[in-house]
Amino acid sequence: MELDRFADRREAGQELAKRLEAFRGTDAVVSALPRGGVPVAAEVARALGLPLTLTLVRKIGVPQQPELAAAAIAGPGGEHLIENPAVVRSAGLDRAQIEALAARERGELLRRAKLYLSGRPEVPLRGRTVLVVDDGLATGATMEAAVAALKAIGAARVIVAVPVGAADTVQRLASSADEVVCLRTPTHFYAVGAHYRDFPQTSDDEVARLLDEAGPAG
Repeated sequence: MELDRFADRREAGQELAKRLEAFRGTDAVVSALPRGGVPVAAEVARALGLPLTLTLVRKIGVPQQPELAAAAIAGPGGEHLIENPAVVRSAGLDRAQIEALAARERGELLRRAKLYLSGRPEVPLRGRTVLVVDDGLATGATMEAAVAALKAIGAARVIVAVPVGAADTVQRLASSADEVVCLRTPTHFYAVGAHYRDFPQTSDDEVARLLDEAGPAG
């Protein structure tokens, strides 16, 4: 059966913006999970006239299956660590192994913080509604870490907004986020990229360009 797929991340962001119209004219902030979430979030921010920023988060993959998230870290120093218990159990990982894997990813988190955010004015998030956007939800570990980090810095409300996601993941995130907006929860969920016709890797240069195009953050 042919999947109902988005053309690309840009189209997905445009469709997502229509579902988030209620936030136009508010003090909400759109915060993307780099890198794949940035093209989606840029369309949402542009359509709604909202500022765009990033929530830095890193997936911690299973050693033999790096695309499968055992956990994720978020925050300036990767201090928020969220495990995916089912994946951790199936992979036979213990806490010490998770911490060792996390330590490797913290360096990349710091690299991205310097590359993407250095020289850009900080977007105040405390007391505001944050629309945290990614290109899709598979295990949800990275998004859970992002939600935890945003709540820790004092966001008033954290709204998870994605074009597509696994139904069980969307349901689980509803218990940690204030709201989850997901356009599609296919009965047969494949990898996020399977739900797009064009799904190239988002580059560092594209992230920087989209942040520049978004203009001064408010």
